[in-house]
Amino acid sequence: MQLITDTEALLGACSALATHDYVTVDTEFLREQTFWPQLCLIQMAGPGLEFLIDPLSEAIDLEPFFGLMANKEVVKVFHAGRQDIEIVFSKAGIIPEPIFDTQIAAMVCGFGESVGYVNLVKKVISVDVDKGARFTDWSRRPLSRKQLDYALGDVTHLRDVYHFLVRELETSGRSHWLAEEMATLCASETYVTKPEDAWKRLKMRVKSRRALAVLMELAAWREAEAQGQNVPRNRVLRDEALYDIANQAPTSLEKLGALRSLSQGFSKSQRGRDIIDAVQKGRDRDIATVPPLKNGRQLSAEATAFVDLLRVLLKANAAHYGVAPRLIADAGDLESIAVEDAPDVPALKGWRRELFGEDALRLKNGKTALTVENGRVVAISN
Repeated sequence: MQLITDTEALLGACSALATHDYVTVDTEFLREQTFWPQLCLIQMAGPGLEFLIDPLSEAIDLEPFFGLMANKEVVKVFHAGRQDIEIVFSKAGIIPEPIFDTQIAAMVCGFGESVGYVNLVKKVISVDVDKGARFTDWSRRPLSRKQLDYALGDVTHLRDVYHFLVRELETSGRSHWLAEEMATLCASETYVTKPEDAWKRLKMRVKSRRALAVLMELAAWREAEAQGQNVPRNRVLRDEALYDIANQAPTSLEKLGALRSLSQGFSKSQRGRDIIDAVQKGRDRDIATVPPLKNGRQLSAEATAFVDLLRVLLKANAAHYGVAPRLIADAGDLESIAVEDAPDVPALKGWRRELFGEDALRLKNGKTALTVENGRVVAISN
């Protein structure tokens, strides 16, 4: 095991890894106190190669690492890699490409929903991974041998898992399914949260479209503040306070100060004045620019019954193909299919449509029925 602390050694490691067709990658980071993740350690491995990189070393420039991440001749293998990819994107403005995410590949191959690294390694290569150093302050130096061994294990076993899953995908003919999922991971919009879109990540705990308009403005203000100051969103304003302010829509500092969700004296701060401005923008917003509320929509008894049928069909098809149901469709997809004339949902696109979407639409249009054969739910044509 080699801990790299200078640019020359990093260049040598990345050059060696670039001679192979894949590299396994993991990172350790902290983000409890910041908006942007603080990169603390990088782990990489290839056939016969294993490296640990200290990005906090004053003698290191990570440019060779970013160059390897951008090398399209080398597959970057991650497990649940979205946050690792986000770090690379936030630091260098690039998306590692091409990507192979073993967690998503495992779901495609029938290993269940969001299978963890430890369980996947155990199932695939019968190795017990020691997670004793999982809760570590990776920013503290020096790192112990136990910490380094733990960190390296996150990429060494991944080599065998990667080879296994590639074979499984090729044998089952599902490689193109994974390719569709990787396209989403490789899209820059996956990692860019524009302030004006920040409301989309919130739960819609608002009572009206006007309250949603206020929430949209409040979320945009908070996102810009958090990014600009590099602090967590909730350090600026907690989600519960956002919902409270959006529903009450206070028009003065006095009314803002009366809200129980805010700390005493908050309304007298600059943030209090900024919030009142955001509330006013929401109140003045053209309601036509505000989407209808979908969360918690009331379904008729007939629609609810049909959603239940779709859920049975989803579980049956998922079991038949050995794919985690949640990877195919979620509750929102099922509701949209049940009540909308032209639902625009992932379940009706790409490989998901092949596995479930076409059957769901035929069921909706009365062209398919569900029955039980040999203890298994199957769809039959009418």
